Amino acid sequence: MEPETQTPQYAADLKWMQHALTLAQRAADEGEVPVGAVLVKDNQMIAEGWNRPIASHDPTAHAEIMALRAGAAQLRNYRLGDTTLYVTLEPCAMCAGAIIHARVARLVFGAHDPKGGAAGSVFTILPGEQLNHRVICERGLLAAPCGDILSRFFASRRKTVRDE
Repeated sequence: MEPETQTPQYAADLKWMQHALTLAQRAADEGEVPVGAVLVKDNQMIAEGWNRPIASHDPTAHAEIMALRAGAAQLRNYRLGDTTLYVTLEPCAMCAGAIIHARVARLVFGAHDPKGGAAGSVFTILPGEQLNHRVICERGLLAAPCGDILSRFFASRRKTVRDE
């Protein structure tokens, strides 16, 4: 995603992705894979989430799912139209399906996921051109810091395993 001469939308996108990065760090601090997500409507945060599958004993507790669940509860509606979801990592197939079913209008993600991304890296579930709802996808916002937090996390895991 290339900056478009600092438009108000780009400035807002940066703000929310930076918040998603703080949530990713929270996940890392909890020993979870560092992914953060922020759900925004009318430039107001509706909900946030970070990876929690280990702590919650729930394989579906990805950052996106956590944010979608909280957003649906906040809006008292399972349809999340006119929202933007900011995520530090390209969503997996499960999360991509949930994003489509929730009718999220726009997805902005940071790092590509070459092992399981469902917005073009491995699968192309998003933007969902074959389905009745299409999500606008913006890729690569703050890709370097979003990728760096993941790289550091997995490097520290590999180091821990080698030291044992």
